Amino acid sequence: MPVTRSHIRATAESYLARHPHERESLTGLLAVLDGPDDPSSRTTLPGHVTCSAVVIDRGRRVLHIGHKATGLLLTPGGHVEADRSLLAATLREVSDETGIRPGDLCLTPQFLGAPVDIDVHGIDANPAKGEPSHQHFDFRFAFYVSAEQLPPLRLQDEEVSGAQWLAFTDVRSPTLRAKLLDAEASGLDGRPEPVNASALVHDGSGRYLLHLRDLREGIWEPGVFALPGGGRERGDQCLEGTLRRELAEEAPGLEPVGLTPYAVEEATSVDGLAVPIQVYTGRWNGHPDTVDCKKVSSCNGSSPTRSSPRAPLSERGRGTPPGHGWTNSPPRHPCSKHSPRPSPRRSSTATCPPST
Repeated sequence: MPVTRSHIRATAESYLARHPHERESLTGLLAVLDGPDDPSSRTTLPGHVTCSAVVIDRGRRVLHIGHKATGLLLTPGGHVEADRSLLAATLREVSDETGIRPGDLCLTPQFLGAPVDIDVHGIDANPAKGEPSHQHFDFRFAFYVSAEQLPPLRLQDEEVSGAQWLAFTDVRSPTLRAKLLDAEASGLDGRPEPVNASALVHDGSGRYLLHLRDLREGIWEPGVFALPGGGRERGDQCLEGTLRRELAEEAPGLEPVGLTPYAVEEATSVDGLAVPIQVYTGRWNGHPDTVDCKKVSSCNGSSPTRSSPRAPLSERGRGTPPGHGWTNSPPRHPCSKHSPRPSPRRSSTATCPPST
């Protein structure tokens, strides 16, 4: 399904809520969103939406590529096609132009899945393509390189003439440069850290609590028993705060005590991004029937003890109701490649600061 107008509008309005002083400069984008034509189609004039990737390495450098058509150094990006979201379009473009795969990248704690910048720039007429001069409303998403070693670049010969890694102070776009330098003061340093949290809830007797994820598209591994938890949102002070918010939203009544960082688990998002997950341990002695499910399948107190924690609903049979349940098997996250394991990986935001 292509990117929808409502998705673009919601992304733009969320951005403007953080940068209200930019509303006037984005009047052209808002006019396109109010118009009758597809805002992401390259045939929509006088301007349309594009996406770019701000890829940051551990040396606080941003990847730029030489754009043959303009002769400029730009961040990788391009037009939206049949993509599920603007973020997905960005990942496809950076892969097409540089060979960097989504799994080579992860989200930053400062920007998460929101654009770091929306830039408006003019594009010269291209008579060979029958394109008049127009504008690009460029949604720019920031990513860290997920591994310590930089991924090999495989540049697209038709459009790309070379690549350079530039320090924040040398980033070519003035608006992007300013936002990166501001975020640097808030910890934007190129070092990946978890932006998701899950709870390994046990009852002290060797049983672990799992919940059954909704069987619907667009979420991680639908119809699979998983650890409760979710992704960080703006406003979460720390990952423990993220986890407690997610538990309150997904399963009111599930309030484990003694939440303690235990391991960092590697997973993969629906868009293919690397997702480091901070796993916490906590104890809870309640019954699954007392948990009020809100964002997952209804809680009927089912127990997955006789089926795999990762078994999809279709493989478990129609007779087993969805919900929460205890299992004696050590669980795995539905998207993980490995079981949770103790790890020295950085998790500086795992524990909330003490209240004052």
